[in-house]
Amino acid sequence: MNELPLSSALDEETARAELYGLLAVLYYAPPAPALLAQLRFAPTDAPSADAYLEEPWRALVAAARAMDDVAIQDEFDALFGGVGKPAVSVYGSQYLTGFLNEKPLVALRADLARLGLEREAGMPEAEDHFACLCEVMRYLIAGEDVEVANLAQQQAFFTRHLQPWVERFCDAVAARPQRPFYAALAGFTRAFMAVEVQGFDLLD
Repeated sequence: MNELPLSSALDEETARAELYGLLAVLYYAPPAPALLAQLRFAPTDAPSADAYLEEPWRALVAAARAMDDVAIQDEFDALFGGVGKPAVSVYGSQYLTGFLNEKPLVALRADLARLGLEREAGMPEAEDHFACLCEVMRYLIAGEDVEVANLAQQQAFFTRHLQPWVERFCDAVAARPQRPFYAALAGFTRAFMAVEVQGFDLLD
């Protein structure tokens, strides 16, 4: 992802894809200075047509503006990095079963194979990493293969592999207010996922 979804005039599907891309970047690794600079200069109106996201977006931008790059990068390392068990797990299997690499990961891999997707060689993270799932959603929204990139596939993937645990993940991140940037990011993530749930519910 090269740019933030800064304009509310963006096509709704493009905005959704870009937001998934932004979440993937911010949860996968300590954010780069260039991305944080974009975030600090982002307008604080809603990044999509849904005003429900406006306040959580403002809180995220405000948190980025209030902190320097190193402090935000240190937050990432304190929450998700380090040696041994991290403070907050980013893996769906952990939330669904209490263990890593369990049956939910097997089911996820089967669904990815069905979609024609596979883990890149040399990638250290398991496929149920939250950032990886966001990247899959971005592809299912913005991909050119309409047999795969369509609303039905998005709904099925989201409902099976994100919705069952994403709220608990956001709770775990937000429970650490001493990490204000990622607490704000968790608030925005929760709001965005709630909008996604509502949108998919309308398809039924």
